[in-house]
Amino acid sequence: MTVHPSLEPYVDAWTHSIEAITELVLPLTEGQWNQPTPCPGWSVRDVVSHVIGMELEQLGDPRPIHTLPRDLRHVVNEFTRYMEVPVDVRRHHTALEITSELEYTVIRRQRQLRGDKRDPATTMVRGPQGDQIPLELSLRLRAFDVWIHEQDLRTALGAPGNWDSPGAHVARDILLSGLPKVVAKGAGAPPNTAVVLDVHGELEFLRTVRVDAAGRATLDATPSLGPAVSLSLDWPTYVRLAAGRVRPRTVADRVKVDGDPELADAILASFAVTP
Repeated sequence: MTVHPSLEPYVDAWTHSIEAITELVLPLTEGQWNQPTPCPGWSVRDVVSHVIGMELEQLGDPRPIHTLPRDLRHVVNEFTRYMEVPVDVRRHHTALEITSELEYTVIRRQRQLRGDKRDPATTMVRGPQGDQIPLELSLRLRAFDVWIHEQDLRTALGAPGNWDSPGAHVARDILLSGLPKVVAKGAGAPPNTAVVLDVHGELEFLRTVRVDAAGRATLDATPSLGPAVSLSLDWPTYVRLAAGRVRPRTVADRVKVDGDPELADAILASFAVTP
């Protein structure tokens, strides 16, 4: 695969996860397709349908013309409504129809990526909800999305794995990029505050969010000698919290908190950084 060097990590991560998804779902029975996933309102079938729909958009295919039912409780705003259309339109497709479409879509996307010679610094492509975004950001988001949904499927199917795959590293960076906003805006951490996040397990890292005198938050990898709050948790729990797959109270036994308990609770309450 010949792609621009800046795109290669995201293409590799996307390829690894999309192939893992295909391997996971090909042998499923019809009943397993209806298993609920941690993604609110979505079954295994729905998650795979979402992945197909998003990749078809990257290929430039037109979105389906479809009216959603009014009783979908997880559809709460324009973003979730946009995401639901390619999912709901496939809810009555058979397992064979879904897997066949997935395999063909992956082949088309791999062919597109192999032949893409565009400059990522200047190329704009279709992003979520039809917005135009830089090509590099688009591939980064696709690598993130398919890895998160691979984990949704693994949870639903009782098939854990790939917590340290290329997609996991992309997801780590994207989820961490939202942490300063969580601390400063979501939790309202006071000026001149430091919050330490210590993650262990398949991926291990320590990050400090520092809120300056003006209330602006930054992220770095140096420890703080006197943080207001320290949070220690394993990597899968961090992902599930930051991706909005679990509520803090359901994983309280997996999160060690030191420091100001009220600020810690406020941080955890605002921890989800994905829509």
